[in-house]
Amino acid sequence: MATDATTELIPKIIDTNAFPSKPVEMDGVKGATIREVITGRDGAPNFAMRVFEVESGGHTPLHTHNYEHEVYILTGSGEIETAEGAKTLKPGDAIFVPANALHQFRNTGNQAMKFICLIPSMENCTK
Repeated sequence: MATDATTELIPKIIDTNAFPSKPVEMDGVKGATIREVITGRDGAPNFAMRVFEVESGGHTPLHTHNYEHEVYILTGSGEIETAEGAKTLKPGDAIFVPANALHQFRNTGNQAMKFICLIPSMENCTK
């Protein structure tokens, strides 16, 4: 029989559809939602996982953060605006956004662009 200490070491399966999508509420955003799927509430001490969906023609704000994040494109197509200009994105692309790097995700396709974004768990998940 498992003790409380070993129970905490069991991987947790989370149905991401159980969490509602919320509009991204930042200046300069258009047609983007966020779903916070793994956070500190799940006992994740280091990272938070969010799923973003950007509608056709939509975008996240052009902004910076004082923390890094990692992004993985699931569906749709688009581009990331950087200090060097726009770069094309497609499903299967992984993006490392260093701390304080200027960036914006834009959907340039005809279907929703959906991506996973990981940030340090101590940061505010809606930024």
